[in-house]
Amino acid sequence: MQSILYTAKGVAASADIPMPELLPGHALIKVQAAGLCHTDIDVLHGRYGEGRFPLVPGHEYAGTVERVAEDVTSLKPGDRVAVDPNLPCGNCPACRKGLTNLCAHLGAYGVTQAGGFAEYSAVRATHLHPIGSLPFDVAALAEPLACVVNGLTSANLETGPTGTQTALVFGAGPIGLLLALSLKARGVAIVTIADINESRLDFARSLGLETAVSGSAGLSEQRRSFDFVADATGIPRVVEGMIDLTADGGTVLIFGVCAPDARISIAPFEIFRRQLKVVGSHSLNRNIPQALETLTADMAGGGAMARLVSHHLPLAEILPFLSKGSGDAATMKVQFAAGA
Repeated sequence: MQSILYTAKGVAASADIPMPELLPGHALIKVQAAGLCHTDIDVLHGRYGEGRFPLVPGHEYAGTVERVAEDVTSLKPGDRVAVDPNLPCGNCPACRKGLTNLCAHLGAYGVTQAGGFAEYSAVRATHLHPIGSLPFDVAALAEPLACVVNGLTSANLETGPTGTQTALVFGAGPIGLLLALSLKARGVAIVTIADINESRLDFARSLGLETAVSGSAGLSEQRRSFDFVADATGIPRVVEGMIDLTADGGTVLIFGVCAPDARISIAPFEIFRRQLKVVGSHSLNRNIPQALETLTADMAGGGAMARLVSHHLPLAEILPFLSKGSGDAATMKVQFAAGA
């Protein structure tokens, strides 16, 4: 079968590989759509995961069940499903607390085991979730959206008269826009997204979001104005500046992935005196079903989230995005699409 294969650190190629073995408890999935994430690039270059090569990448995917192992009764051929890629051990202290995303031995499809950038993928049946009539490209957004759901759960987001009414998200890329649109879907009255790229801000406005230019005087004038401020850039100086924009009693969510050795300076007195909450979030924690519910509701309301998929490509055309990305601001979520 055709695939993208990481053969060694920094080396990705199109490859014809054997069909995956169908083990007990597993289903064979014909991949219909698989999204590219910056994590896939980090895995390629050994900056995330354990650097296991050769590896089929891709952890954001959906497809149809082709076959199931004899002991699998929850699925049947033809079922339309999305994949939860995380593979926790189930036994470490974090897993026993229900924090499977913080598992001491966390693996994942596309990171430590073969993932979705292939014609077929063998997946544990317990990690497959029905998608109903959702288009496959939309269902493949379930994994990044599930990361958003986990982040908002971690932040204990509450809306309404006494909760979060104004929110600011830094970064108008796909994950920042998913975060901003999720805030709107949860009832936050005013959601602003900040970026330095005007064309991305134009796109954000077309999705019904307020916009601001990062680092601008206009944004600085809104200090202490936002009940909830989140970073989806992974830029330390952006994270450092969020405190000053957060309203008293508000919440700061560190959602973007900063470099492990990055450091920022924050005054503890500010956190104490203004009763701020500073929250972190990593990956998803069995949030695929909630993400699929959100995507289904979004499609019924016009499909703003679906508009984040900018490219539907055959496998071979994914390779340039792995090696050098795209300098085009119009590029949002790039996906492998079966039959493209």
